[in-house]
Amino acid sequence: MEVFLGIPAADGIGIGTAFVIPDPVKRAITQHHIKIDQLNDGWSRFEYASQNVIFELNSYLDSLSRTDPKDKIQREVFETYILMLEDPVFLKETREFYEKELFNIEYSLNFKAEEYAQRLRQSGNEYLSERAQDITDVFGRVLDEMLDIHPFDINSVPDGAVIFANALSSSDTIILSKRKIAGLALQEGGVSSHVVILARNYGIPTITGLEDINKKVHNGETVIIDGSSAEVLVSPDITTINEYKAKIREEYQHKLELKKYLDKPAVTQDGTKFQLFANIGTPEEAEIAKAEGADGIGLFRTEFLYMSQNGVSLNAAARSFSEQTQFEAYKQVLEIMGDKPVTIRTLDAGGDKLINAVDMPMFEEKNPLMGLRAIRLSLECPNVFKTQLRALYRASVYGNLRIMLPLISSVEQVKEAQALIKQVKDELTAEKIDFKADTPVGIMIETAAAALTSDCLAKISDFFSLGTNDLTQYTLGVDRENQHVAGLYNEFNLAVLRLIQTTITAAQDANLPISVCGEMAGRPDSIMVLAGMGIRNLSMSPKMISSTKELLSRFTIDEFKAISDN
Repeated sequence: MEVFLGIPAADGIGIGTAFVIPDPVKRAITQHHIKIDQLNDGWSRFEYASQNVIFELNSYLDSLSRTDPKDKIQREVFETYILMLEDPVFLKETREFYEKELFNIEYSLNFKAEEYAQRLRQSGNEYLSERAQDITDVFGRVLDEMLDIHPFDINSVPDGAVIFANALSSSDTIILSKRKIAGLALQEGGVSSHVVILARNYGIPTITGLEDINKKVHNGETVIIDGSSAEVLVSPDITTINEYKAKIREEYQHKLELKKYLDKPAVTQDGTKFQLFANIGTPEEAEIAKAEGADGIGLFRTEFLYMSQNGVSLNAAARSFSEQTQFEAYKQVLEIMGDKPVTIRTLDAGGDKLINAVDMPMFEEKNPLMGLRAIRLSLECPNVFKTQLRALYRASVYGNLRIMLPLISSVEQVKEAQALIKQVKDELTAEKIDFKADTPVGIMIETAAAALTSDCLAKISDFFSLGTNDLTQYTLGVDRENQHVAGLYNEFNLAVLRLIQTTITAAQDANLPISVCGEMAGRPDSIMVLAGMGIRNLSMSPKMISSTKELLSRFTIDEFKAISDN
């Protein structure tokens, strides 16, 4: 038996036969000049191929339910693909490049698509960087049409297989979800990629970060995949298989038992109450959060709005009606959640991606994670920020809204944001537009600077939310997506824990609400430590809420304190 260790992406255990998806055929895209009288013919071929892909995507859409929450996420993927293909700004820029440079259409399209994908990869925002794969996938489909390349037929995958691949597209994952596959073992794919989100949504055990895995496993081999431990067991003996079958039965029984916690409050054995919120990235996910018994939304990422409306572009002209688009999205989530709190994070993305939104010159950052992103970008581009704030305050009358500012590192940043918030409030008042003036405005603690000055920040904030993912990365100087240093990423590092405790103490001293919305909030081991340190509000994937309630019910606060002290 061989055992391969990767990165956990979606929990669960699967047993099946290996099915290796070959790496896609490499497109032979040559670069050569064409004559002016060939321009129309090339562009027509592109439009024809694009319409064929759109027709295929619409066929997938027609097969999906409009009411099933699981199908809503699939619909979002395909609708985003279509918007990308129809995006007028991308089409305009591509055609201008094509006609100016007089390169063949295949090269021109591939060049512009890769340029857009690279902007997303370097955005400094995990959600947006994962969308780069979607761009590669959808325009790759068009190029395949144009080059008459026939990709691997994903429909040939047998039911019950464990899939091994270098990478999967979102669309392939959607098709596989209908095949009752036993698991996904991938080399590529981040925790917030569409592939992983879909796998979690359908309960498919998934592991990523398995280098060259599709070259190490052969079709037909018996495989066990454990999404929780991130282990792939190839050719296990009968004893091991039986052990994992028993674990599957235990997991199934446990899931049935967890259902009784859906409508129960989150309370420890000694009666200490917790609030469990949900992290979401689209309005549709709010329905899932509500169904899973969330006490509210602890983190609503708004980056999707800057992706879905016009595909991948953020040209100022294309954004002219974005306030209304944002308002409708925020209003939808607030209405779904009723009187439960909804914390909406303002835009958290890098300037190299969004700079076109304000007609500023493009630039590249060598280290976008440390560059112009999140609140820094919002303050650098006040018109974009104020548009979002207007939409938020207009929506505030439809529910229990809280506004959260990301990546704060100084008191001055908060005060500058508050000045813009006051301007927006004054404008709405002058325009006689209803809004809740007392909407709480809080901040994310994601930098050591914010944690170390949290006592000062508490005096000018309505609440804190600990973003432990970035806090850990910035404190340790480690990119957790970089496989060469990912092993150094450790949320239990003493430096990180001290910063967390400093922030908790500052919030408690100021009687300020504080929550945790990073991955630590959804893992049993870290939940116990955080509870012992004084955290009572956790925001996590909706699917983790019931199991967290069950965990809390088995311990007392003193027991959690003993765990955290050790």
